Amino acid sequence: MAQHNLLGKAGEREAVDFLIRQGFTIRETNWRMGKLEVDIIAQEQGMMLHIVEVKTRTSDEHYDPMRSITEAKKRHMVASASAYINYYQLKCEVQYDVIILIGSEGNFRLEYYPDLFLPRLKTYR
Repeated sequence: MAQHNLLGKAGEREAVDFLIRQGFTIRETNWRMGKLEVDIIAQEQGMMLHIVEVKTRTSDEHYDPMRSITEAKKRHMVASASAYINYYQLKCEVQYDVIILIGSEGNFRLEYYPDLFLPRLKTYR
């Protein structure tokens, strides 16, 4: 496995551990349906579903990892959440979170951005 893939997997494990320590239940990791994918699907007490994107980098010296959360990435997260909710026929609220990890395995700095954005609404005339 390529080095960047190993770093990404280590970051996702660290993100899962963080969410568990915060009291979340992890429903899925790396959930896929066709081209749709979610890094972590977590749930708090109650019915709030958290769609979590994880970005892992060795450094943020030359590039802000948050820049990778583009409008296209947000649309992908919303579409993936919708597919998951429809597949399992859930009735729940959804929140879109991002976890950024900077460093190396065992030595990450974790930044958690809960409820980072609201999905855009489509209006029809």
